[in-house]
Amino acid sequence: MGKAREALRVLLIQIRSHRAAEQQEYLCFLERCGLRPDQLATHNLVDDPAIAWEDVAGFDAVLIGGAGGHSATREHPFTAPLAEVVLRLIDDDRPLFGSCWGHQFLAWACGGTVIADHENEEVGTHTVELTAEGARDPLLAGFPRRFAVQLGHHDRIGVLPPGFQVLARSERCPHQAIRLEGKPVYGSQFHSELTESHIRERLMMYRDEYLPPDADPALLDEILGPSEWADGILDRFLALST
Repeated sequence: MGKAREALRVLLIQIRSHRAAEQQEYLCFLERCGLRPDQLATHNLVDDPAIAWEDVAGFDAVLIGGAGGHSATREHPFTAPLAEVVLRLIDDDRPLFGSCWGHQFLAWACGGTVIADHENEEVGTHTVELTAEGARDPLLAGFPRRFAVQLGHHDRIGVLPPGFQVLARSERCPHQAIRLEGKPVYGSQFHSELTESHIRERLMMYRDEYLPPDADPALLDEILGPSEWADGILDRFLALST
C-alpha cells in the first residue's frame, strides 16, 4: 500500500477477438486508471489462453476486462488457467478488479454462478443503488445513494460466493458491485472503465449484439448519459489498493 502512482505496473487481462474493441478497451482503462502506456501491460486470453502465475506475478494490480461474445456461462480454453490465476491472486492478497465479464468470472472462480438473463439485460446508462456495505466501503464511500453507470450485459451473477459483499445493486441486477471481504478484490457489473463517450463507441462496435437490428444511431442519445461518480472508481481502486 502507498506505492507512488507513477511507479505502478498494472496488468489488464483482455478477452477480445474484436481488434478495434481490444485497443479501445486498453485506452479506456489507461485513461480511467490515470496511468502511462508503459505502466499498463495487456494479456489477451483469446490469443494466449494459457495464462500462468508467471504472467501476473510481477504486477502491482491486475484488472480483468469485458469479453464481447465470450460468455462467462460457457467453458473456454482460458477458463481453467484464468481461474487458477485468480484464486492465487486472492490467496496472495493482490489487488484485483473485474469489470463486466471480469466481475462475473471473479464470482464464478470463487464458487458462485453466472446465468444468462436476457430479460433483465442492461444496455446504456443506468442507475445503481449503494447498499449499506457499499456506503461503508472505502471504494464507494462518499458516493450518492444512487449514481449512474455504463452497462452492456446479457449475463449476470446468479449466486454470489461466500465471503463476498454486495456494494451496489439495481432492480434488474442484484450484484452490480461486489467485494471479497478483507481483500483488495472488487468487481463491477457496470463498465468502470467506460465514460459516456467511451460506451457510445463500444456499442457501435458491438451493435449487432446490443442494439436492435434497425436501430438508428440517434437511439444512443436516448439511452446514454454521463456517469461522473463511476468514472473515478478505477483511479480510486488503485489509490486504495496499491
